[in-house]
Amino acid sequence: MLRRAVDIASLEGLGGVSFGRLAVDTGLSKAGIQTLFRTKETLQLATVEFAREMFIDAVIRPARTAPAGIARLRALLDRWVVYAETPLFAGGCFRVANLAEFDSRAGPVHDALFHDQREWREVLAAELRKAVESGELAGLDVELTVFQIDALLCAANTALQSGDAEAVGKARRIIDGLMTTPP
Repeated sequence: MLRRAVDIASLEGLGGVSFGRLAVDTGLSKAGIQTLFRTKETLQLATVEFAREMFIDAVIRPARTAPAGIARLRALLDRWVVYAETPLFAGGCFRVANLAEFDSRAGPVHDALFHDQREWREVLAAELRKAVESGELAGLDVELTVFQIDALLCAANTALQSGDAEAVGKARRIIDGLMTTPP
């Protein structure tokens, strides 16, 4: 049921996730779904958490086998490309599909979405810092580079969803350029 909620939210935003919609799509009773989650907000929060765990399983955990620093950062980006191009969710990147809907709304769903985005950026920043500390990269503003990478990935996802098959390659070339700072 949460898997279906994630797909709906990736296509239509979290506002499209409802007890009635899930009941129709899954064949479960609306009352049964409502008993599980009680409120639409609780259902939305569970959907965000489920999407977060799926992203971690598809992108972050597999990349942990690569050595820390540039190799792991590249593994993270490679896994993200698979995540975006496969795609894991019916509408592409769940985070990109939902951040704009909640960026100006206060509340737990906003907080959960932006916490998830901060965690992703922190994972990228940790690997960039390790690359700088080990001498793989020099003269790099880690926070700025993380912002740039995240922005490029979000833009690539949006372009990919609109039919630009070259979007991920374009973003990857720019990101490679950001990470070729000589030691």
